[in-house]
Amino acid sequence: MKISVLTVCWNSAATIRHTIDSFLAQDHDDKELVVIDGNSSDETLEIIRSYPQDQIRLVSEPDSGMYDALNKGLRLYTGDAVGVLNSDDCFHDHAALGRVSAGLAKADILHGDLDFVEDHLCKRIVRRWRAAARPAKGFRTGWMPAHPTFYVKRNVADAVGAFDLSLKVASDYDWMLRAVELHGFQTDATSHVLVDMMVGGASTRSLVSHIRHNLEALRSRRRWLGSGPLDYALVAKPARKLGQFLSKPRRSNNRSA
Repeated sequence: MKISVLTVCWNSAATIRHTIDSFLAQDHDDKELVVIDGNSSDETLEIIRSYPQDQIRLVSEPDSGMYDALNKGLRLYTGDAVGVLNSDDCFHDHAALGRVSAGLAKADILHGDLDFVEDHLCKRIVRRWRAAARPAKGFRTGWMPAHPTFYVKRNVADAVGAFDLSLKVASDYDWMLRAVELHGFQTDATSHVLVDMMVGGASTRSLVSHIRHNLEALRSRRRWLGSGPLDYALVAKPARKLGQFLSKPRRSNNRSA
């Protein structure tokens, strides 16, 4: 299975080496990295071009933000499956894509565990996201996968379509909701950490960002799931995340993939 990884960047010189190195270190050989750069003005492009280009596809041009760039990536990738690795994130270890491939041999969609880290040098964990199997009512219960660990087969990506550009911080949530809830695809979770994510992303860097993300997520549920002006997930979704700051490392229980 060829796995395509989409990385969006703009002036990411401080972090993108870690991202690319973690991709090239994967022991799953059939892979490609599609880098969509927003016309960076720092050393980002020089860094990317310093790597062997046989597994890296680079596009650099102005865009309208992260989700616009991801839509370009969805039009460009050539793999049998696709996921996203942010330009300040890394795969947790060399086996991450191999685990994705193994999981997608049994399901249409795979997601897994994620560690939020202070940076990629000290790797101090500040929060742990542990994947859970989809509950009976899915996104209505406040459940959601971690988007940087979310990989889908090509037929899923084709069915879901583009990221919604009217959503500024929760279009990834909306995309996953559509993939999981609207088409009957089989979703599975792996009990392995797939990605180390640096804290401070667009939806998590401040209280205002959290609130905006939750309101946009509610908008998505109202559109696709018929939720009311307020719903249970509006409270349950942030409540589920509180435990991530307190959770302890666990052994793999071979729940899946």
